[in-house]
Amino acid sequence: MHIWVDADACPTVIKDILFRVAERIQLNVTLVANQLIRVPGSRFIRALQVPAGADVADAEIVERVKPGDIVVTGDIPLAALVLEKGGLPLNPRGEWYTKDTIAEQLTMRAFMNELRETGVDTGGSAAFSHADRQSFANALDRLLARSKNQASSR
Repeated sequence: MHIWVDADACPTVIKDILFRVAERIQLNVTLVANQLIRVPGSRFIRALQVPAGADVADAEIVERVKPGDIVVTGDIPLAALVLEKGGLPLNPRGEWYTKDTIAEQLTMRAFMNELRETGVDTGGSAAFSHADRQSFANALDRLLARSKNQASSR
């Protein structure tokens, strides 16, 4: 298992959680971004800088992800591609993407775009909260514990 991070928009507190997890369970974490990302010195953590451009980081993640890998992203189209490859997409607010949730979110996004095009102020996303951070940490811990249990029962 490997954790890939769509790092351009990933909150710093989520990166910090991932850095601690990488060290604690010796799991590889790679942050992919089109800008320089500083990471702590660790044999388990690395940053991969890709050229600037729309969806270049996403394409790099999709090319490298393997079945069972975790991808941390808030990007719904990227999450859909990760699912197709057998990856496990998790958003920074601690919600696992599924085919059903992706379909719902794409429908809602299209609806909100239509509203904005007609001049309706739809507001933005809610601010990232401590509860979001905790939800992310809990979702990740549950999956990692389940993976560890499955590996030890083999």
